[in-house]
Amino acid sequence: MINVIPIHFGDRIALGISVTLPKTNLVMVTTEKGYIMCGALDVGLLNEKLASRGILAGRAVGVKTLDELLAAPLESTTLKAQELGIVPGTSGRDAIEILLGLDQEERVQ
Repeated sequence: MINVIPIHFGDRIALGISVTLPKTNLVMVTTEKGYIMCGALDVGLLNEKLASRGILAGRAVGVKTLDELLAAPLESTTLKAQELGIVPGTSGRDAIEILLGLDQEERVQ
């Protein structure tokens, strides 16, 4: 089953996507600029083989739901995401707020 739900960040919206597969779930939150995803994301591939695309992405491991993904610290991020301040240890929620272009005052506490 595939679920797509809007996730509100003030007046901006990201899309939460979850895919239920046999013995696993894929979860991701995406914006127009970039995305965060569960452990299935291969950040090394994005940084090495697809570097020319400048993909903004981050990976959190051990998450099974969208809420967990937003709460978890990112285990790895692409080099392009690091340029925006989305570094390993950044929470999923903070990463999405950065991708949505929210400034510090607009961020949900």
